Amino acid sequence: MSASCFPTYSAFPIPRAINKKAEHQKVASSLQGKKIIMNLLYKLLVSLFLSSCRAYPLGNFCNENTNISSSSQISVNIDRLLAELVSKTPLTGYIVSSSGKDPDKVYGLAQCRGDVSNKDCSSCIQDAAKQVRQRCSNQADARIWYDYCFLRYSNDNFVGKVDTSFGIFYYNVENVTDPQSFNKELGALMDRIRSEAVMPKNEGLGKGKTKLSQFLTLYALVQCTRDLSQIDCAQCLAIAVGNFPNFCDSKKGCRVLYSSCYVRYELYPFFFPLDSNNGTSFGKTVKIVHH
Repeated sequence: MSASCFPTYSAFPIPRAINKKAEHQKVASSLQGKKIIMNLLYKLLVSLFLSSCRAYPLGNFCNENTNISSSSQISVNIDRLLAELVSKTPLTGYIVSSSGKDPDKVYGLAQCRGDVSNKDCSSCIQDAAKQVRQRCSNQADARIWYDYCFLRYSNDNFVGKVDTSFGIFYYNVENVTDPQSFNKELGALMDRIRSEAVMPKNEGLGKGKTKLSQFLTLYALVQCTRDLSQIDCAQCLAIAVGNFPNFCDSKKGCRVLYSSCYVRYELYPFFFPLDSNNGTSFGKTVKIVHH
């Protein structure tokens, strides 16, 4: 680093008070620089962490009561449907479509998280379509969840209906230090972003944060699939949040994944644009499948 990055002192005498001021400015500048660097490093760490997580499915569901053969017409219709979902979802972040005619007709829905880029949305949907076909190759009813997107198809028309029949729960194994205060702040934040999510202009998405202390911030995000009405979206989110006491009581982080909505909170930034927060580690999570 060049010498011009640091203040220099002349050889002639400088009044003591001015010299102290210069020293204070030097220290303040150094601390500010370190703070900026630490924030940038933290954002990079979070980005790398999120990037590594987004490549893997959070879970999937293959309905064993809807077995089909790979050579059937309904299987052909599923492949056609998936091709459409992959190509069209990134345009708006959401699509509902169908393929074929009864009794081999299949319905499909794909949706990306409302805060991710078109590029990340496209990548996620491509992975989802590929993985769901591999994991549920012999089922006509299948779903798959990723951090950035959700995709499902079925031979039954599910569009516009609340579906909480199958759920996946993730929770951080670590507990918060002050459960009563934390749960109060979490409840208030969830109420606020759930109200945002049901507003038509927000297309089912609500997100926000609450500062718990100087070094601790609570982040939360909720999202409904866009085929739901305002009332149905509110109902799905209420059911999801209602599971907190059962699976995530006093935990530092939690995710509830349903086919119609998604709820998550963490003590680190996970939605975009990323915030700067260097006070919390990610911790270990546990997965529970419930149906």
